[in-house]
Amino acid sequence: MIEIDIEKENKAIAQEYKELLRISYQTLSPTDKKLIRKAFDVAVDAHKEQRRKSGEAYIFHPIAVAKIVASEIGLGATSIAAALLHDVVEDTPLTVEDIERLFNPKVAQLVEGLTKISLVQKDLNASMQAENFRKMILTLNDDVRVILIKLADRLHNMQTMDSMAEYKQTKIASETLYIYAPLAHRLGLYNIKTKLEDLGLKYTEPAVYEDIVSKIRETKEEQDAYIKDISDVLKKSLDGEQIDYIIKGRPKSIYSIRRKMRAQNVSFDEVYDKFALRIVYKSAPHDEKFVAWKIYSIVTDHYRPSPSRLRDWISSPKSTGYEALHITVMGPKGRWVEVQVRSERMDEIAEKGYAAHYKYKNGATEESGLDVWLNLLREALENQETNAVDFVEDFKMNLYSKEIFVFTPKGEIKSLPKGATSLDFAFSIHSEIGIKTRGTRVNGRLVPLNHELKSGDQVEVITSVNQKPTVNWLEYVTTSRAKNKIKNVLNENTKKIAEEGKELLTRKLKHLKITISEQVINELVNFFKLKTSLDLFYRVGIGAIENQQLKDYAAQKSNSIINFFKNKIKRNKDTTTPEEIHKQVISSNYDMLVFGTEHDKLDYKLSQCCNPIPGDDVFGFVTINEGIKVHKKDCPNAIGMQSNYAYRIMSAKWIDSSQEEFKAIINITGMDVLGLTNQLTKVISNNMSVNIQSISLSTDAGIFHGQVAVIVQNNTILKKMINAIKKIDGVDKVTREYRT
Repeated sequence: MIEIDIEKENKAIAQEYKELLRISYQTLSPTDKKLIRKAFDVAVDAHKEQRRKSGEAYIFHPIAVAKIVASEIGLGATSIAAALLHDVVEDTPLTVEDIERLFNPKVAQLVEGLTKISLVQKDLNASMQAENFRKMILTLNDDVRVILIKLADRLHNMQTMDSMAEYKQTKIASETLYIYAPLAHRLGLYNIKTKLEDLGLKYTEPAVYEDIVSKIRETKEEQDAYIKDISDVLKKSLDGEQIDYIIKGRPKSIYSIRRKMRAQNVSFDEVYDKFALRIVYKSAPHDEKFVAWKIYSIVTDHYRPSPSRLRDWISSPKSTGYEALHITVMGPKGRWVEVQVRSERMDEIAEKGYAAHYKYKNGATEESGLDVWLNLLREALENQETNAVDFVEDFKMNLYSKEIFVFTPKGEIKSLPKGATSLDFAFSIHSEIGIKTRGTRVNGRLVPLNHELKSGDQVEVITSVNQKPTVNWLEYVTTSRAKNKIKNVLNENTKKIAEEGKELLTRKLKHLKITISEQVINELVNFFKLKTSLDLFYRVGIGAIENQQLKDYAAQKSNSIINFFKNKIKRNKDTTTPEEIHKQVISSNYDMLVFGTEHDKLDYKLSQCCNPIPGDDVFGFVTINEGIKVHKKDCPNAIGMQSNYAYRIMSAKWIDSSQEEFKAIINITGMDVLGLTNQLTKVISNNMSVNIQSISLSTDAGIFHGQVAVIVQNNTILKKMINAIKKIDGVDKVTREYRT
């Protein structure tokens, strides 16, 4: 048993407390210091009997969390006190009421919020559960500081996980990468985001992490020398212009190197921008922009820039508040180097995010600064009705999405996520405008509603009072706000039509001498192979179920055995099915499951916990010993699997095996050698199972370009054809085009 030197430990605790006050980002008044001292004393006393798994006194953890809150996140005395007390209600006899009596309602409210998050995780016994995240994310509506302190708590836990069991390390690290790192990113806390991501990788892929770390170590000397060469060149010119600045070398984070290696399928050595230079300059507020572009001019005098990779976040800051000028230049030895240009104010906002904003607003306080951040996050929290997995996925998408900047007809600038469409823009102005959108013009030209916008586009929305959203609109938008509004309107319309349909069905059945009842409704749902009674009433309401079909049901009901077998082999004809119904109707031939974007046919087992049947919305889960198990999307275990083991989830859907075929577009490039076109058409037409839909071939200065659209039965045939094309002399690249 390890002997503990209590006196030495007490000295270390006192030292940590002094350090906490010294490194605080905010200027602490005597009242602030009293509040922090009192919180420190209460926490030390409450945790005096507790020790962490590593053996050290538990109090070191809340102090470490308070230090992160004070220096790295930059919050004030209220938050520092709450961080010191964040575990007392959960782990000691003290209650929230005790905290309010000893301190004030604001500190008590923050401690209560943090306790709620911890209790949710313990009760669900699944640290990586979407429902847990939903509850945690929704605390943002109460006070964003709860999440900020939680991020500090998570960062310290990640930094001290070595003594934990391996399965716990993996679970906590996965959870960190899944939600906490994106949250830190969205709140503008880039330092914390980077630390969380790197530590997440350390425990989820230890071998990969160690490999990258050792390679960075090996190349550090060379990289430092390279950065110094560039810095020395720039320093002479910057000094000559009397600019007050510092230059820092900034290596790319381990996680972002790993992400780039995976996304581009390259090795460590092939990741070309593994480091960056950051120039941080001093300037009066009104000169910031002028000085930034002056530095840009100096940098590009010495090194050739890549125009396509210039990022001006000074003229149009990110919605997180981030401001900077990013220039990618060709450095010595033919290597690309990113140069980041920021004023001291911009640098602080990039490091501290939320906290730095109100420091630079005259007379603003920690409380008034909260509103800015809450407004940024409220949109993602708007629709709480959706299921937890969708909610968290939507929220994550909004957290990490890159931004574009577009203009209204009057020249006002709007920020939207990258990939947003002209219909998304309409909903971003106002949901009523979105709902009434009849068409959109981009840069004066009429475009489809699903036209993807680019930064700099000017967008005009054409509305009509008679316009209503259709189911197709859900395919035209990418933002949560637009999707939620469209779903709400569609649901209202569906319910309205279904109510009318129910009355109509009651009258029609009465005419056939059948009294409507729950049993009759269930029989009709099964008879028409639908999912719910709402589908049935809706179809009657829009006229998709005809009188003759109801007569067939009545006849079957009176002679059930004979007609039961007749109906097994007779397919109902449905001549007036509108587009909305295609989303809901389940074909009796939906008997085959396919997986992934390429509709692969793989071996699978149907799970026992939810017993999916053909037509159900399903997904595949890759198990360790039993291959792919198929679960319904609303299976009780789905939330845990989706969030705990996202990397094992496969998309899956039922298809009609008798009619299954799909279109594929193949792009071919190569050298224009004699007879290439002839050989290409020969190879494709020789494959009896491929139906050519269209073919387009062209040559330009010795380069051959081809695009072939084919209809094939399955992916195996397609792969066989692609491999055959690759073997043709002169062909350089054959790729399949995915159109979303």
